[in-house]
Amino acid sequence: MGVVIAIAIAIIGCHSLQQPTANAVTVKLSGWAGSQVEQKLLRQVLQDFEAQRPNIKVKYEVISDQYMDVIKTRLVGDAAPDVFYLDALEAPFLMSQNVLEPLDNYIQPEFEIEDFEVTLLDSFKYQNHIYGLPKDYSTLALFYNTKSFAAAGLNTPPSNWSELRSYSQKLTSKLNKYGFGELPELARQVYKIKAFDGQIIDENGYATFASKTSLQGLQLVIDQYQQDKSSAQKSDVGTNSGSEMFGQGKVAMVIEGNWAIPYLQETFPQLEFATAELPTINHQKGTMVFTVAYVMNKQSQHKAAAWELISYLTGKAGMQKWTATGFALPTRKSVAQQLGYDKDPLRKPLVAGVNYATPWQVGQYPAAIMNNFDNQFVSALLGQQTLQQAMLRAQNAANQQIKLMD
Repeated sequence: MGVVIAIAIAIIGCHSLQQPTANAVTVKLSGWAGSQVEQKLLRQVLQDFEAQRPNIKVKYEVISDQYMDVIKTRLVGDAAPDVFYLDALEAPFLMSQNVLEPLDNYIQPEFEIEDFEVTLLDSFKYQNHIYGLPKDYSTLALFYNTKSFAAAGLNTPPSNWSELRSYSQKLTSKLNKYGFGELPELARQVYKIKAFDGQIIDENGYATFASKTSLQGLQLVIDQYQQDKSSAQKSDVGTNSGSEMFGQGKVAMVIEGNWAIPYLQETFPQLEFATAELPTINHQKGTMVFTVAYVMNKQSQHKAAAWELISYLTGKAGMQKWTATGFALPTRKSVAQQLGYDKDPLRKPLVAGVNYATPWQVGQYPAAIMNNFDNQFVSALLGQQTLQQAMLRAQNAANQQIKLMD
């Protein structure tokens, strides 16, 4: 699995939810810290699981820092948990390392695997095996300030990127604020590259985002920022996130995920906003989808119990409890319908996007691809070098790193 870096870790919340009873099997579950809301929700669902299956106890551990480094280190040392979170971004590498238990033989017809959104399930398939079951997800949608729109004489959200730029200019000039909040990291740019048939990596996993087709989508971002001067990065307006610059009224539009809805409602209760599917680019619908699965350690000594836990957490009842507050979107179509998210005014665009979204995955060495892109693209955005120069530098640096790791 490559070089394992020695790291110091801080672990919180490492305890059994109930005291084990005689002959009970203890399954260890690990996840990252996330928010307090997420931890509280999960603990409630785990308590329900233990109540229904008294022969299985769950030892839930929160890894508060360097999550994937900790998991990889423990997998090498045969000390990994039985079940753990795995982000789709990190899945290609771990699935290729023979450290995860294939779940195909555990899945029975009554589990209704076909109920999962195909795009999400496919993110955890490798060589015709299913290695993870997605627990929740979010796509990206356009968030817009309805008061700002009304003040600028705009009645409907933009339907294509040309309209978005036009709206952004109008909002910027009339309201003396930025029309659009731009988040330049690769995770928010892939669908723009794909709109012109560009690619992030080739069939061998090497970076190819400096191609002529890839640059077309990225040029839209550069032009809006440099020529129109109608978009702003979070650092330009003194904020820490897209949600924050939108909530504070520094920008009238931003592209964010489901996580922004509870944050905005709680932090900025006076804010009047709506959501819409992302504007088309080059006549193509596009968005990103971010998802996380529960996976099983291949070395687990309690695989039957581990599967019981995974199947409960990703089954209809467990998933409904987990996603009922709107904190996360359910990966099962039936649960989304039952909770009404496909009709919810704010979440409907996010649910609709999963049908055409691009999964956030960039091969087996995501850090090399992501870090080099992010550093150089910001440099191009600021006008320190041309977009082509920046992307060639990023691509070459990424591929040199991948060759060393391959």
